[in-house]
Amino acid sequence: MRRALAALITCWLACLGLSVSAVEIKAARVWPSPEYTRITIELDDAVTFKQFQLKNPERVVLDLEGVQPESMLVELATRVPPQDAFIAGIRVARNRPGVTRLVVEVKGEVKPQVFTLKPMAEYGHRLVLDVYPAAPPAPNKPPEDLPPAAANPETVTARLVEKTAKDAAKADAKTAEARPAGGKPAKDAAKPAYTRLITVAIDAGHGGEDPGARGANGSREKDITLSVARRLKAVIDKQPNLRAYLTRDADYFIPLHERVNKARRAQADLFMSIHADAFIKPHARGSSVFALSEKGATSAAAKWLAKRENDADLIGGINIDVKDVHLKQTLIDLSQTAQIADSLKVGRAVLDELGGINQLHKGQVEQAGFAVLKAPDIPSILVETAFISNPEEEKRLNDDDYQAQLAEAIVAGIKRYLEKNPPLARAHATHQF
Repeated sequence: MRRALAALITCWLACLGLSVSAVEIKAARVWPSPEYTRITIELDDAVTFKQFQLKNPERVVLDLEGVQPESMLVELATRVPPQDAFIAGIRVARNRPGVTRLVVEVKGEVKPQVFTLKPMAEYGHRLVLDVYPAAPPAPNKPPEDLPPAAANPETVTARLVEKTAKDAAKADAKTAEARPAGGKPAKDAAKPAYTRLITVAIDAGHGGEDPGARGANGSREKDITLSVARRLKAVIDKQPNLRAYLTRDADYFIPLHERVNKARRAQADLFMSIHADAFIKPHARGSSVFALSEKGATSAAAKWLAKRENDADLIGGINIDVKDVHLKQTLIDLSQTAQIADSLKVGRAVLDELGGINQLHKGQVEQAGFAVLKAPDIPSILVETAFISNPEEEKRLNDDDYQAQLAEAIVAGIKRYLEKNPPLARAHATHQF
């Protein structure tokens, strides 16, 4: 009798379009970027789904079992900006009892990737839809030409140029006051020793689903790093024979190996990954510079930090079922002694300059197995600007003047390195972003 009653209740619920074991939606997010657009649906449990595509017009369809068409899903449509490169709109409705259908209207042929992520860090179960163009850019194709930052008023970076110029005078004065007596800042040469155009790839750490470290007052590392990266680009673009390329210029996630790939496609001469350190003890403070190591970390703290930074792919969300044919080229070349030697040189120069504006956490360039530094042919360093987990340094990281000082110090270190180590001539040196 009880079994019959349970069956009747189950049938009745199904007829009402309700799921006996409903999965609750905790959040729904949209992350636009120039390369792809990501839709993330966060749930309290694993979800069963089916994905397919429809033509005329082009659509990507997700059928979610045991999920109700809640307001969070319906509101996804309002979170897609009109200028999104790939998504034209989103519709959500009950398709049949116990199944909610999400239809993503796209602006052309796309190659979607759909995958799930287990709970990680602050997130529960996640269902991720990445909408990529059907024809991705060639692995070695340089980025599309862009006007110089100062000539493009539509970009955030361009708007920073004028402000950075005003901040520079303040930064120079503060740097002179803060520099230790024994410090020997590099002199600005009227004519730099490097005679060709030098490209510096600037990588703002974290982004999108991956917020990075958080400060006690709510600051997010991904926001700090992007702000510093934009300022750094603005300063670099004003220097003779220097130009900057941002791996990201907005709030979206880029896998670690793709950051390396983007720098190589830009034919970068140097790679700077910008971060804001964190530690379990709030009194930890100071700036640091890291380079890649072939033989293991130079300290337990460096090893711990490398693991935390390398976990960014797990938090940000990477589809492990997709095999990147260029991954081996960027991640497992361990015979890059020359690259590491040059990385240590530029790292030393930048660290010396940072010591003029902030206390140094360590007096030497540290080394560990950072995945984002594994470009075999580009000197690469990771700059920890300060400890966001230290309340005093968190406040400084949000200060315009300190960010301007950081940008000026890093550029001074780059120029000092290039004066002593001018790169060889390249055929691509005239390419403009």
